[in-house]
Amino acid sequence: MNMFKTFALMLGMFFLFIVVGAVFGGTLGMFVCFLLATALNLWAYWNSDKALLRMYGARQVSEQQAPDLVSLVRQLSSRAGLPCPKVYIMDDPQPNAFATGRNPEHSAVCVTRGLLERMNNYQLAGVLAHELGHIKHRDTLIMTVVATTAGALQMLLSFGARRSGMGLIGVILVSLLAPLAAILVQMAISRSREFEADKFGGDLAGRPLWLASALANLEPAAQAVENVTARRNPATAHMFIVNPLSGARIGKLFSTHPPIADRVERLRVQAGVDKFRPGNW
Repeated sequence: MNMFKTFALMLGMFFLFIVVGAVFGGTLGMFVCFLLATALNLWAYWNSDKALLRMYGARQVSEQQAPDLVSLVRQLSSRAGLPCPKVYIMDDPQPNAFATGRNPEHSAVCVTRGLLERMNNYQLAGVLAHELGHIKHRDTLIMTVVATTAGALQMLLSFGARRSGMGLIGVILVSLLAPLAAILVQMAISRSREFEADKFGGDLAGRPLWLASALANLEPAAQAVENVTARRNPATAHMFIVNPLSGARIGKLFSTHPPIADRVERLRVQAGVDKFRPGNW
């Protein structure tokens, strides 16, 4: 089903690129965007994960460089029946994480420096188990392709408005069409994916409240600490375990995450406790 959604999304973006080209460049613009969309779809399938990691300045680490982190990923992925993904760290103070890759055999888990500094080992295990859930369910392909194509659509709209000489009409068109990138993200990325990854992560870690505790701590930190790269590339916000744009107005437009309170409540029920308290996990 996820593979079908991915190709449906790529087809939809293909035609949307052609429409934008026709609006701003007539027949020539439509032809150029036809070629651009064809190349982008092929490129996104094979390379969007690498581009995303480069965008965030993530560096791959080995077990010698980050022994505790890589060892934990290896243990959890083995328990999940997955090949061990590559492990990346991005030098960002906001505590957050995401997974990417077109399939489990070509996957990666990326965490921020802020996450490693703020989370204890139990909370970190919960976060990593959640990200492995996205890999296990093969969510990462569509999530990564959406991030690439929606971002490219935004750039195309901005470029077309500047170069078309349409003046006020161009500005109005961009203001109407630009939110389509966010709408496409919300259509393609169901919030149920986060709930499913949470449930899988709780089971995989063995203690759902480890993840609940991590989420409860991540939300206020994401609001207080800005992720500069995510703010510049809001179409990638859905990749993260919590919305990296929570403290920004644009975060609401690009929000694909369920409320943290709902996620914590489901994990509480999964753990079979009457009430979640920060100290009872």
